[in-house]
Amino acid sequence: MNTNLSTPARRLPLKFEVQYRRSYSRKENKGVLKNISLTGAFLSLQDPEELQPEDKVLVRLNIEGRERVLQATVIWKNPEGCGLHFKPFNNRDIQIVDDLMYFIENSRDNKKSILNTILQKL
Repeated sequence: MNTNLSTPARRLPLKFEVQYRRSYSRKENKGVLKNISLTGAFLSLQDPEELQPEDKVLVRLNIEGRERVLQATVIWKNPEGCGLHFKPFNNRDIQIVDDLMYFIENSRDNKKSILNTILQKL
């Protein structure tokens, strides 16, 4: 896993709804992951002022019935949301992010092959 913040890991674009909360808060909010890598993600927020750089957050991922809460730190923000750096607690945290990325890539490859088949028939 790439833990060097100056060298961003390969990111995959997506649109994946998550729930998040500040690590010291009980109130969960909804957001949308717009891209993801093994080291972090961009979280689009309904209220961009909700999170600030250096805030510690917990992001709840639910992938096909598997749920995992990942620890992350806000490393930057803009008017649309914020960049998160994951702080994996164990290998299962890394595995669920990797599984999500695999699912995204695989579904895109399937769509491409279907489109190619259709275009070849035309």
